[in-house]
Amino acid sequence: MGCSRANVRYPLMLTLLGFAMIATFLVLIMLKKMSPIAALVLIPALFCVFVGKGAHLGDYVIDGVTSLAPTAAMLMFAIVYFGVMIDVGLFDPVVRGILRFCKADPMRIVVGTAVLAGIVSLDGDGSTTFMITVSAMYPLYKRLKMSLVVMTGVAAMANGVMNTLPWGGPTARAATALKLDAGDIFVPMIPALGVGLLFVFGLSYVLGVRERRRLGVLTLDEVLEEETESETVLVGAGGPGDGRVSLRKGAPTGGAGAGADDPGAHEEPEEGMQVLDPDRPTLRPKLYWFNALLTVALLTAMIMEWLPIPVLFLLGAALALTVNFPHMPDQRARLGAHAENVLNVSGMVFAAAVFTGVLQGTGMVDHMAKWVVGNIPDGMGPHMAVVTGLLSIPFTYFMSNDGFYFGILPVLAEAGHAHGVSSLEIARASLVGQPLHMSSPLVPAVYVLVGMAKVEFGDHTRFVVKWAALTSLVVLGAGILFGII
Repeated sequence: MGCSRANVRYPLMLTLLGFAMIATFLVLIMLKKMSPIAALVLIPALFCVFVGKGAHLGDYVIDGVTSLAPTAAMLMFAIVYFGVMIDVGLFDPVVRGILRFCKADPMRIVVGTAVLAGIVSLDGDGSTTFMITVSAMYPLYKRLKMSLVVMTGVAAMANGVMNTLPWGGPTARAATALKLDAGDIFVPMIPALGVGLLFVFGLSYVLGVRERRRLGVLTLDEVLEEETESETVLVGAGGPGDGRVSLRKGAPTGGAGAGADDPGAHEEPEEGMQVLDPDRPTLRPKLYWFNALLTVALLTAMIMEWLPIPVLFLLGAALALTVNFPHMPDQRARLGAHAENVLNVSGMVFAAAVFTGVLQGTGMVDHMAKWVVGNIPDGMGPHMAVVTGLLSIPFTYFMSNDGFYFGILPVLAEAGHAHGVSSLEIARASLVGQPLHMSSPLVPAVYVLVGMAKVEFGDHTRFVVKWAALTSLVVLGAGILFGII
């Protein structure tokens, strides 16, 4: 084989193979030549052999799986928990309230998606944000035949901006890596991040107007009347009481203004879609306040870090099932109803563990980072904060936050320090890439988003990358304008 074990001695070869592996993965899933799970497993395995480390593939995969196992467990039980909350009617008032406020106007619904995702993101956890947002908004998008990639894209960008909260992860990592105070990093960045969030809201308005032009505006009465006339109750895989109904017949699935980057606009209606049937047998109106308080307590415990998040959701799911469905057949039916989502998301996380394990284990990610940093022109030294902001956009997309903040950021900070740029400016600039990071194939939460929304990961990627990168540049530009970076 031309690429043998000898290649390990050549950092440039590892660098090129690392970029080639990432590019191959993205091209194949965006062109839908491979499923994300297959691509996440087979492509890194192949490249691991190319660099002469095939004998160590098992070790790399086990290391990756071990590091992501708590995340997979958290997602599994979080999906069960929020699935049960949907079944019992916790989010019904939210959906009805949003529908009445939006008055079946696609523009208001898209803006409402961004606002809801931004508010829920205050808990600091992307998976929870996406589960709640999709649970509330998915029925509205399906009822009006709106583009589902608009929903996933807007939610991901809003969450990406809010992910910079000190308890969200990136700010804490930057503070730890550079031995700084998280408050000193985050508080001055608030104006720039606020501009970024306003840009997301403005972008959601533009996307919503595009959807409105494509679909028109219905009144609430027209939507409900048409649903009453044409929807049929189906019995889903979870058994009687699943509360599943089909889409209304005769609604347009496309039209003028549906662009090529808007694949969700052309999706065919799915049978068995989950909507909030007001008469479904799984409703538990007498337990509404118990479920609401349990959810608030769960989110509070998560923010306060009273217990590890996987443990909290495990306990919460068990308690929610036991109280709301005390009979074993009902519990099995609920678990069966949500098994598909659980399997899809957890399978994707473990597949991503292969990708990250090979990237890190072979040393490709380290050599890629060193190559990029080493090729920064000397004349850019006094502008290392801006350089860091620009580099954070692709780096946090192609590698984990841990890899960027603990592996790359200290090197960038040292280079900046040599030219009189403070570590605080470097740390603030490192947060710029988060709007795009939340759609990275290495972020487990994004699979919750696309899985629950029933959107192809490649479709989501094609739609969101350009807008998320633009959002990151807006945050960077605002930081420079305000003198923060």
